[in-house]
Amino acid sequence: MRKISPVLLGLSIAVIGCSFAAAQETASMPKVLQITREFTKPYKNGAAHDKTESAFVQASIRAKFPVHYIALNSLTGKSRVLFITPYDSFASWGKGNDLVNNNKALAAEFERDGIADGELLDSVDSVAYTYDEELSYKPHADLAHARYVEIYVYHVRAGHWEDWRKLGKLVRETHDKAGTSAHWAMYEIAYGSEGGTCIALSAHKSMADIDTAYAEDKKFRETLGEAGMKEIDKLFAETVDTSHTELFAINPHQSYAPEEYLKADPDFWRPKAAAPAAKPKKTTP
Repeated sequence: MRKISPVLLGLSIAVIGCSFAAAQETASMPKVLQITREFTKPYKNGAAHDKTESAFVQASIRAKFPVHYIALNSLTGKSRVLFITPYDSFASWGKGNDLVNNNKALAAEFERDGIADGELLDSVDSVAYTYDEELSYKPHADLAHARYVEIYVYHVRAGHWEDWRKLGKLVRETHDKAGTSAHWAMYEIAYGSEGGTCIALSAHKSMADIDTAYAEDKKFRETLGEAGMKEIDKLFAETVDTSHTELFAINPHQSYAPEEYLKADPDFWRPKAAAPAAKPKKTTP
């Protein structure tokens, strides 16, 4: 719910009642993702933004606020941060809003922090997605050791949802046969963006995992064969209007991570503040 509530912006992506971190691929995925996007001004996305965002994190810690979120900093595309807050339902999201509305001190703190943070931003928006289990493939619910997230964005043509599911089934079956390391969680737009928009999120422990995925593309194509590749290309062209992929790095300074993450990898999720510069030694003239 990361500081986006009726109290703060008149708007309504970590969890109440469930955790985004449960236990590897066997964990249940969050059913709802709220994703708040902050577009930073040029060169305002470094230490300055870490400082203003850490104010929200510290306020949440002091209040023992139960709704957590993970911050993703863009490595491609326009400079921005995605704050991903997962929920087990829309009702849980509503409870999170109520907790802020009923905690006047916390709401006031968030509002003060928001004013300071706003000095660094060009714009802010918020969207909500719902989980599509059928179109997901070996999703990783646990991000405790993740460092990077790829987000694939697809827009499905109107009237082609059955083709979209047929395409997804073919891709998943081919990855199974090829024995690749592919994995993703698929979400469909619910609010805040054009209908037909779907996103697939794939988390990685390092960029070396991305190299592996690119190397495995040959295995995927060989498994499909020439005829299979033509079929999948044709189906994709008929089904998907537009698509693109973006790469993000997880930023622990800007994340209000759940306790499971802090215990699993404290060095990452509890980064130490930079030590002050040493004072120069006095020399005798």
